[in-house]
Amino acid sequence: MARGTIRYWAAARDAAGTPEEPYDAVTLAEALAAARRQRGDEPRFASVLSVCSYIVDGKPVGTRDLETVLLADGGTVEVLPPFAGG
Repeated sequence: MARGTIRYWAAARDAAGTPEEPYDAVTLAEALAAARRQRGDEPRFASVLSVCSYIVDGKPVGTRDLETVLLADGGTVEVLPPFAGG
């Protein structure tokens, strides 16, 4: 089990109600599932997460299955919703 920090940006921060929170999980999928459960599976939060991009320890997750993205102890997950502009 790894422990680290999830950081939420823009609409994800608003939906989460916090700029960051700790994770205690092996995979990115587990960390995000725990974050959803913590909020009672609040539909808006789950909806925002479904369209977000993720960066784990400075590396984009891209289209990889979140179950295969391993988290490191002391690591950071950045949760980035889509945004407009340039």
